Amino acid sequence: MISHGGEIKIFSGNSNKPLAEAIAKTLNTTLGEVELTHFSDGEIYCRYDESLRGKDVFIVQSTSDPVNTNLMELLIMIDAAKRASASRITAVMPYYGYARQDRKARSREPITAKLVANLLTTAGADRVLTMDLHCTQIQGFFDIPLDNLIGGPTLQDYYKPKVSDDFVVISPDIGSVGRARKVAGRMNANLAIIDKRRPKANVMEVMNIIGEVEGKSCLMVDDLIDTAGTITQGAKALMDAGAKEVYACCTHGVLSGPAIERLAASPIKELAMLDTINIPEEKILPSFHIISTAKIFASAIENIYLDRPMTKVYDV
Repeated sequence: MISHGGEIKIFSGNSNKPLAEAIAKTLNTTLGEVELTHFSDGEIYCRYDESLRGKDVFIVQSTSDPVNTNLMELLIMIDAAKRASASRITAVMPYYGYARQDRKARSREPITAKLVANLLTTAGADRVLTMDLHCTQIQGFFDIPLDNLIGGPTLQDYYKPKVSDDFVVISPDIGSVGRARKVAGRMNANLAIIDKRRPKANVMEVMNIIGEVEGKSCLMVDDLIDTAGTITQGAKALMDAGAKEVYACCTHGVLSGPAIERLAASPIKELAMLDTINIPEEKILPSFHIISTAKIFASAIENIYLDRPMTKVYDV
């Protein structure tokens, strides 16, 4: 895609090299050389093996498990690039960790999403490129430009051929209604909502289903699946309410703790996820379908590099 100049450099941390390589390939380039090792006590060492002076640097790194290691790796890579006189540094974070801690829900809690924003800026990032922030207001935590790409259209395009008159898009909770409504609108499908309560983090209980699901094919839409409690209990509730079959999709497959066991035992027929997080082979079930985001991120990187509007990328 990029055919002029030599100013752009794309590097990858250790969190999601397959996606970074796919992005670079889409842009008709290769990943830059960087040495990332650990001291014996666990401290991270970084050194770029090529000149960055005056270059437009893009560092691809999801802050997924191990979250703190990947976050520190990104910060150190940004600092090293800044001290190597890069002209501009963009942190490409397909998955932005700590996004769920975006407010003080109870007294004496941190707002860690804001802390991470401060750390990225202090380290030397000039811009952040991410996808489907858990809470869109996190954009306001930054004093540098942030582009929040949308994963819904990609998932919608995958499921659109399956849509029929008995198809219903499901919001797994009240907080995801806006996202599910957009997908339902694009697919010209009906919408239903699962009303739940969450007694504590990573624990949920289904209370009611708002909408008609009996005899319907249901697609549950969420931004991320962590321990899979919400999505699997929701799927069971839908089947108990008479649903014909249940599909699910999300942008970020965090899949921590008992997620794999829960999904394997659930009635979910298929789970489609974007590749913003690199899922190890041993965690991939036959029901999983991983969809690449390389073209979307490559288009966004090209537009940033060429100082072009991002409108068309968002429209995709």
